Amino acid sequence: MARTALLRSGRDETSDTMVDLNPGDSFEVLEIAGVSAWGVARPSGLVGYVAAEALDLSATDAA
Repeated sequence: MARTALLRSGRDETSDTMVDLNPGDSFEVLEIAGVSAWGVARPSGLVGYVAAEALDLSATDAA
């Protein structure tokens, strides 16, 4: 994460917040659609949506 963001259960801002993500936290992006990214917050394993603008898309995972 490039900045603080909320991991939500749905795309819209009224969806339940599951966890706060902080800069440096790992988020595995599975899909980006519009202004939202859907994926997995690591290491908690929670799946949900974050604001795509909060992501550091310059980082790559050389798996």
